[in-house]
Amino acid sequence: MSDQTLTLDDLAGALRALRLLAMDFGHLPAPDVQVSPLYPDRLSLTFHHGLDDFEVWRQALKIRPEGVIYREQSTGRTRVLNTFTTFAGAVLELTGFSDVDTLTPAAAGGAP
Repeated sequence: MSDQTLTLDDLAGALRALRLLAMDFGHLPAPDVQVSPLYPDRLSLTFHHGLDDFEVWRQALKIRPEGVIYREQSTGRTRVLNTFTTFAGAVLELTGFSDVDTLTPAAAGGAP
């Protein structure tokens, strides 16, 4: 880890991307936004309330479904979608979280 302290100017690429996203996609669902000096060229958008908002953003940014990584966490109780793309010179990370449906087959209308 570097001892060099970054300045706000060092985050300009990620902040510029955020400004352009707000202008071009301001009508889309609001994500949790993170810009960090640990990854100064990265803008992270996170969606915690289901995968629908993640999907809306993925489509708006024309990210191919094949570029999305699916995984589960919390012993299979949480779905996670994650993808990276480049936007306005910054690395843009999208992450979506959703509960895994816990219905039993009988409750879902299937065989017991």
